[in-house]
Amino acid sequence: MPYSYDYPRPGLTVDCVVFGLDARIDLKVLLIQRQLPPFQHQWALPGGFVQMEESLEEAARRELQEETGVEGIFLEQLHTFGDLGRDPRDRIISVAYYALVNLIDYPLLASTDAEDAAWYSIKNLPSLAFDHAQIFQNAIQRLQGKVRYEPIGFELLPQKFTLTQIQRLYETVLGYPLDKRNFRKKLLKMNLLIPLNERQTGVAHRAARLYQFDQSKYELLKQQGFNFEV
Repeated sequence: MPYSYDYPRPGLTVDCVVFGLDARIDLKVLLIQRQLPPFQHQWALPGGFVQMEESLEEAARRELQEETGVEGIFLEQLHTFGDLGRDPRDRIISVAYYALVNLIDYPLLASTDAEDAAWYSIKNLPSLAFDHAQIFQNAIQRLQGKVRYEPIGFELLPQKFTLTQIQRLYETVLGYPLDKRNFRKKLLKMNLLIPLNERQTGVAHRAARLYQFDQSKYELLKQQGFNFEV
């Protein structure tokens, strides 16, 4: 016999904050334009209701794929949002997830209850539905904290990158300029970057050397107590 509960209880949704980096090293977030009320035609984070037969992460992945076409990415749980009145439909609690991707690798395809899907610069966001502005701010704060002490920023970059691209990425995420000499000295001292016998192509200025992040070496050093910090 199915379990029943005689008192009102909240609904459960998931929301996804997906950050991506474009070719100009501009940090963006993935948004969908809602097709249905409430907040019809307004921009929001991808997400929706959790179905009875799926886990929270399964729901987040399903909604992300259905509404934007993005799939197969690593999601990390961010926070639970349950303020009264956060959703005009009912008493609804949302569990948010966030992810980092190179947006060039993920073409968008809006579907189901999304009219459109697009990447928006974090510096120029539209008005967001529900409490999604708060969810976005929480995700940015988490990203700013983790990027200083974990090499998660490299997930946003192409496989081969320049030192200038790394610095611009960190400055974009953190929101303030970094001293070029000190930043590069600290980064290179970790010996986690593999210098390649390749340089940029198709640039007007002097072509810079390309590097790759040595993930296997980082994992080995981390087991030995190494702390990544920039």
